[in-house]
Amino acid sequence: MSDLPAFAARLRELPWRDAFDSGALERGRGYARQGRARILRLESGQLVSRCQGSASEYTQRIRLGRHGEPVVGFCSCPVGYNCKHVVAALLQLLEAPAPVAASPERRIDDLPPTPVLSLGSLTFSHYDPRSRRMLLGQHHRAGLAFDYAGRRVHGKPHHDPHLHLERDGEAICIVRQLAAEQLLRKHLQALGFRVALRQSQALPANAGEMFELPDQDAWLRFVREQLPALREQGWQIDIRPGFAYDLTPVDGWYAEVDEAPELQWFDLELGIIVDGQRISLLPVLLRLIRSTPELFSPQHLAQRGDDELLLVQLDAQRSSDGQALQVMLPYGRLKPVLATLGELYLREPVNEPRLRLATPDAARLGELDGLDLEWRGGERLCAFAHKLRAGGQARVCAPAGLKARLRPYQLEGLSWMQTLRELEAGGVLGDDMGLGKTLQSLAHLLTEKRAGRLDRPALVVMPTSLISNWQDEAARFAPELRVLALYGPQRHRDFARLAEHDLLLTTYALLPRDLERLREQPLHLLILDEAQHIKNPASKAAQAVRQLQARQRLCLTGTPLENHLGELWSLFHFLMPGWLGDAREFTRNYRTPIEKHGDLARLAHLKARIRPFLLRRKKEDVARELPAKSEIVHWVELNDTQRDLYETVRLAMDRKVREEIERKGLARSQIVILEALLKLRQVCCDLRLVKDDLPSRRGASHSSKLESLLEMLDELLAEGRRVLLFSQFTSMLALIEEELQQRHIPYVSLTGATQDRRTPVERFQSGAVPLFLISLKAGGTGLNLTAADTVIHYDPWWNPAAESQATDRAYRIGQDKPVFVYKLIARGTVEEKIQQLQQRKASLAAGVLEGGGKADWRLSAEDIDALFAPLPGRRR
Repeated sequence: MSDLPAFAARLRELPWRDAFDSGALERGRGYARQGRARILRLESGQLVSRCQGSASEYTQRIRLGRHGEPVVGFCSCPVGYNCKHVVAALLQLLEAPAPVAASPERRIDDLPPTPVLSLGSLTFSHYDPRSRRMLLGQHHRAGLAFDYAGRRVHGKPHHDPHLHLERDGEAICIVRQLAAEQLLRKHLQALGFRVALRQSQALPANAGEMFELPDQDAWLRFVREQLPALREQGWQIDIRPGFAYDLTPVDGWYAEVDEAPELQWFDLELGIIVDGQRISLLPVLLRLIRSTPELFSPQHLAQRGDDELLLVQLDAQRSSDGQALQVMLPYGRLKPVLATLGELYLREPVNEPRLRLATPDAARLGELDGLDLEWRGGERLCAFAHKLRAGGQARVCAPAGLKARLRPYQLEGLSWMQTLRELEAGGVLGDDMGLGKTLQSLAHLLTEKRAGRLDRPALVVMPTSLISNWQDEAARFAPELRVLALYGPQRHRDFARLAEHDLLLTTYALLPRDLERLREQPLHLLILDEAQHIKNPASKAAQAVRQLQARQRLCLTGTPLENHLGELWSLFHFLMPGWLGDAREFTRNYRTPIEKHGDLARLAHLKARIRPFLLRRKKEDVARELPAKSEIVHWVELNDTQRDLYETVRLAMDRKVREEIERKGLARSQIVILEALLKLRQVCCDLRLVKDDLPSRRGASHSSKLESLLEMLDELLAEGRRVLLFSQFTSMLALIEEELQQRHIPYVSLTGATQDRRTPVERFQSGAVPLFLISLKAGGTGLNLTAADTVIHYDPWWNPAAESQATDRAYRIGQDKPVFVYKLIARGTVEEKIQQLQQRKASLAAGVLEGGGKADWRLSAEDIDALFAPLPGRRR
């Protein structure tokens, strides 16, 4: 057959319709009526045509059948054989046969394909048998196709790699570059894509070969990092409406501050700039924290890398097609925001774009500096934050007239106090004992005097035992300061001339009595030394110090936190009343979540709030010149007499305690519990502390611990060691003194009854005696005993900080010998249980003050069981 009319005439003679099913015939007739088919030519006896399908134009090659087949038609559509497109072409030929193209077909075999990547998502609901609820799910797909001169194809060709098309009346044959297409597939797979094995309606079938990524993080990484690179390489990107990762770029971050200085608060708005719009992030983050709190816990955030991304939907902002805008926020920016603005964890979701904070909270704004924010307003508050943050780095010089050379960390402390003064703020100098808190405070006062700002006196409130220490150090290091100690029965005659002095000294015991007179005197600076003395906010001393008026308030304490967070609240209630809320709010927001539930988010928030106003240094961090300190537990076995009495007392006390708890509950039974434990502790120390009628003769029957101590002292003193011996019980120290006198061992002692504290200290420091007996309460603070190289704690107590303070009488600046610390513990007794509880209580302070882990100490019913447990079998 040489021409189309002959082909058409022969076709009419054949039952060609028998080669098609009814559906193909019906749809082909419709396509023919719509004029979708075009007859191109005859080629090697085959009819070549084109037909526009529902999504693309396909090529047909049709020959008249042999061996009983009326017609055989191949098509480039997915069906491939005797389809509706072939029917349309045959009907078009029979109705209006087209002439064969006048010009020959031009062949192009070097046209590279342009990759086309379509991206789409499908949201669907499904039933979850575990939760028995309908849940929403999503499919995401990437469809890969190839564009040749405006013609899109995908997949490997079934039979014909040629594309036939007509451009401007010219017939063109393009040869698909199958090797190049395969390289593009491999490039996509190298980005992490894999062939999608499940069908999905996320994209239509004609979008290309279907690929998918394993998870959300992979999609976010692809859209953020790899998709722009594909665009630069010439890939065509077709993002379909509803694609879940159709992200709007973030143009910048901003912070806006609206301050009201006279009202002591400010509003903070933190947000991003998208398409020129300023969008507050605070409502968005509040909603996310409430909906998925586990994703924003400090533990989870710590596991996310700074370069990892969070997909955030901005419901209030819409694109031109009505879709909610989506942005990606790096965790490296979110983590400082969430750590600094812990209020977000405490608030319920609200739509207000701003967060209202107290003025002292401005100190935390400096934590946001690394976010490269565009700041608006709040210049005064931002300066506050920057100065406080740089206070430790921007060193000041020691004042002229200071008779001491300050170590670098002491200059840092002076700079910090000066910064607080400039910003009219207070703070807690929480250095370890022995690091020179008194010296730093005197340097601060002398700086103020030299600058002409000390136009009214400063007042330091302290334990009675520290009065002489402050007098001595002021005379030694800052002789320019005019010092007045308001102490003793004659102090009232000095009230008329308070303003004539630079530094006033008084005690926690005397302040409530002298409050009326001292309240009349304006102060430049109010310092509480050993500030843990106001840890009970209801005490007379705590109530009194809060009534004094001063330009600046400071707390000095090596133990800002001893037993529970309420003590820390009391300090800050003195420094900045109301800043941590009232006692009830503080308990609800911090104490209960942290102490009872180990809530690390609340712990992080509390630490962020107090950090600018608490300078905490440990000896091992800043005084590296100190020699080693070794702590040794010296175990003691109770003798038979002690064991018998211990069990008798334990049974009686256990019954009494449990009856009290049953009547009043655990929290209201503390006094009875402590009384019972006191009895058991006394049995461990010496039977004579419990039974007055025992003979006072020396012997093991009274105390195996005392016998063990005396053996230790014989050995230690023979080695030339110089020993500090601490006990809670002055009566125990008296028993020890009897033994020392019988053995002719020289010693000095210091208890609450000691009137002259200087003489025993001087005798020990000078080397006149090798042993110093000290009651823990009277000698735990205010003593510098660096002549000692050994510390013995005869009996343990709950508070590990109290023992550390006592140890620090020897282990402090100026010590040049290794220090050995011995703790005498009666095995299996309440003393061993107390030692275990000490470790748990120490974790509370570490968690809040030193950035440690979970702070979860509390006395529980299990603790009561352990404390009153029977003695184990005797060790042989």
